Formats: sequence, C-alpha cells, structure tokens
Amino acid sequence: MSVALLSVAAVALDALLGEPKRWHPLVAFGRFADRIEQRFNSEGRGWRSHGVSAWLIAVVPLTLLATALSWAPYVGWIVDILALYCALGMRSLGEHVEPVAKALRSDDIDEARKRVGYLVSRQTSELDKTEVARAATESVLENGSDAVFAALFWFAVAGVPGVVLYRLSNTLDAMWGYRNERFERFGWAAARIDDVLNYIPARLVALTYALLGKTRLALRCWRIQGPTWDSPNAGPVMAAGAGALGVELGGAAIYHGDLHHRPQLGEGLPADADSIDRGWQLVKRGVWLWLLILCVGAEFYA
Repeated sequence: MSVALLSVAAVALDALLGEPKRWHPLVAFGRFADRIEQRFNSEGRGWRSHGVSAWLIAVVPLTLLATALSWAPYVGWIVDILALYCALGMRSLGEHVEPVAKALRSDDIDEARKRVGYLVSRQTSELDKTEVARAATESVLENGSDAVFAALFWFAVAGVPGVVLYRLSNTLDAMWGYRNERFERFGWAAARIDDVLNYIPARLVALTYALLGKTRLALRCWRIQGPTWDSPNAGPVMAAGAGALGVELGGAAIYHGDLHHRPQLGEGLPADADSIDRGWQLVKRGVWLWLLILCVGAEFYA
C-alpha cells in the first residue's frame, strides 16, 4: 500500500476511534521512561551524557522493534497503519479544545479554566475569558503541529521508523525537556533532538496555516514575530497561525509560579471562543490538504 493510502487509513481510524481508551502504547512508554529517568537522573543529578544514554535506551530498541514488525510479510501494512494511528492525536485534540469553547460560550469560567488546564502547563486558576481563549487557541495551533502534522510528515518521509522515532522523542521532550533544576542537564538531549525533528515539519505547518487563512498577515507575523519566541519551532507555528486567524495571542502567562512576559503573536481581535473553533478548523483543513497532496503525489509518482 502507498504512503498516501496508509496515511488516509490511519487518519480515518483516529477520527473513528480516537485514542485507545484502555491501553495506549504511549502511556506504557511514559511509565517505562519514568523508570529510566529514575535510574539515570536520581534526585536530578544526571548530566548530559546520562540524558543521551537514557534517550538511546528508551527510543532505539522500540523503534527497531516497530521497524521489524512493519517488514513482516502480509501484516506489515497493518503495523504501518497502527503505528501512525497511535502517533496521531487529532480527534483527542478536538475533544480537549471544544469543551473550552463551549464553557466560554456558556459563561462558565470555572469550567473553562479547568478544561484549558488539561491542555497547557501554565497556571489557569485566575485566567479571565480572553486569557483562557488565548491559551486554548495557542494550544490547538501548537499541538496540531506536534501531535498531528509532524507525525504525518515523518511517516511520509521514513515510514514506521520515522513516525515511531518522532513520537517517542516528542514524548520524552514533554517529560524531560524542562529548563529547571531537575532536567536542565539531563533533559538537554531530549529537548534538542525534538527541536531537530520538528524543524522542517513546523515550518511546513506554518506555511499550511498561512495558505489556509489570512496569508499575507500570517507570513508577516511568521517572519517578524516567530523569531521572538523562546521555542524555535513553536514560534513560527503559532505566529503564522495567529496571523492566519487574525487574532492576538502570546502575552504574559504564569508557569510553575513564575510570570513570563511572552511576545505578542498575531494581530487583530482578542482571542475568544470563536478563535478556538477557528483554530481547530484550521488544523483539520490543513490535515485534509496534506492528505490531498500525498494522494496527488502518489498518483503522479505511479
């Protein structure tokens, strides 16, 4: 089966079933990664070399196992679909952001704060309606890139090895890639590897958002505002997405008790429930565009 058909099948499976409810491979991997971190970074004393060793132990054997299974006669294509399906989080993303918009429309600020707290790592207990909407819109744009588009990209480029390597690396970055006393040294490798793996996909996502929204504004925000963001990949994605939507994102936010003065992203109206919905629609239309390009490319190649 072609990469295009396998990708369409995996996206359809995600839309139909969502994330596995009882046993998700990434949940099991997270527990495995916790044990490795406890072994190599006890009490936060691990160095960069320990972080590299831990990353290799966590990622390489599972990537090789998935690769071997994908090469199995007759059933390899099933492994391909399941690997991409498990790496995608498209329906799950929608299931998390839509209740935030619904709560905002119902003026239930407490529910909106609780729901957006499932999406972001910032402190949400004192956010007003605009700040909740801003956090949710930022999350749908950034997580659309990390959890959906990047997985599709690496599957198209390198099949099962690519998508498994990417998803495991991205998970380790989410677990270890913090700039704090515990992970500053140990998590360095996980953070840098994820930055490298996301570099090209993030810029393709920024271009996708721009093409499907207010193109000129999105490209300008990407060029001017993207480099001001701490993350080399989240900056272009969210700046282009905010410009495409014509909404203001960024600004001050509290993370782990510390106030961070983040640059403004985008331009236009303040974020609201509609901007959350429009951001989610932007991600979905982008996925359909990518699948169309894969299918056209497969037909041209054939």
